[in-house]
Formats: sequence, structure tokens, C-alpha cells
Amino acid sequence: MNFRSFAKENAPRLCLMGITAVLITVTGIVFRQSVIRILPLYISLVIGLLQSRANRFAPLLGGFNSLLYMIVYLYLGLYASAGYALLFSCPVQLLTFVRWSRQKYKDSTQFRAMSWKWRAVVTVGYGAAVTVLCLALNMLGSDYSLLDSLSSLLGILVSILTMLAFVEYTWLMLPSAVINICLDFSVMQAHPEQITYVIYAFYSLICVTIGFFRVRKLYAEQRSQIKNENTERSIPT
Repeated sequence: MNFRSFAKENAPRLCLMGITAVLITVTGIVFRQSVIRILPLYISLVIGLLQSRANRFAPLLGGFNSLLYMIVYLYLGLYASAGYALLFSCPVQLLTFVRWSRQKYKDSTQFRAMSWKWRAVVTVGYGAAVTVLCLALNMLGSDYSLLDSLSSLLGILVSILTMLAFVEYTWLMLPSAVINICLDFSVMQAHPEQITYVIYAFYSLICVTIGFFRVRKLYAEQRSQIKNENTERSIPT
């Protein structure tokens, strides 16, 4: 697909991305947000566009952008977040790109679904992990223990499910996006310059919502193809 056809097909998304970039720039200037904190957001806008298409190049770009976020976190003195970006987010997203490319389907990948048994196991495990982390953060005096726990652990879970190409990752990205909005908005009360991240969070919510329906469509196509292939094999020649 050349750039002209891509731009035509994704015109509404590109307009949304442009408007969001302008809003981030203007609010960043008004609230004196540091350039180093804004820069990764511009790359994330492109990643959001690709994610809305379930494009396999989204995690590739996301992996390299994690390194940029790592620099931001080091600059802010958030060493745990920097370690997470370097040691988890970056390698997992790069592995996701490799795995999706090996099992590619159009500009995306072959998707699969979890059994109800594994969905229950993951749900219980996530709930237990959130409880433990929330209690630990409360002991450390965190002001955003619940939202922080929900957001960070859900981000890890979504990353793993995305790497394994389970369609359930799109279901979880929706509440994850909403939680991120709430978390960024809470931080913004004490740090008004966080408004740039709030704006991006709303953009991300729109992208993952579009991506949710995109993945459902691709998965339905793949299931239909498999069903047709099995039917053809069962017909005696």
C-alpha cells in the first residue's frame, strides 16, 4: 500500500492525529511542559494510528519508543519506570513484532482466542496481583495506589496477550485506556503540565476502540477462511 492510498483510507485517523498533536503542542507550551516529556507522545500518536489498524509495525515502533520513554523517566528520576521501559516494554514489543511477522495476515497477524478456563485463571490472577500491589503501594504512601496498580498490571497483561496474539488483548485495552485517563487526570490536579498526557490518553482511547473492532473483523475473516479450508478438505475428490 503506497502513501497516497494509505492517507486516503486513514484520512479521519490522520486528521485526529494532527489535531491531537496540535493540542499537545499548544498545551505543552502554555503549561511549560518540558520538550523531553512531550517528544515520545508525538511518536505514540503514530503508534496509536497503527494500533487502530492492528498493524504489526505498531509494536516495532513502540519498542523503540520505549527507549525514548526510558530517557524521560531517567530525566525525571523515575528509575523503576525507566527499568520497566528498558527491560520489559521494549523487548516484549520487539518480540511481538517478530512473532506477528512470522504469522502475518495482511498488515496484521493471525489471531486466536483464549478458552473460558484460561480467561477465568487470568482474571483471578490479575485480581490477586492488583490486591497485593495496591497494599504494597499503600504501605509506601502512594497517592494513586489503586489506579497505579490497575494501570501498571493491566499494561503488563495487555502486552503479554498482544505478543501471543490473543484477541482478548483488545478487550482489555479499552478499560486500560480509561484507567490511564483517570490516572493522568488525577496527576494533573497537582501537576497541570500533565494535561499533555491527558490529551494523548483520550486519543489513545479512540484508537484502541477502533482497533477493537478492527481485530474482531480480522479474526472473523481468519475463522471463516479456516472453516472454508476445512470444508474443502472434507469434500471427497
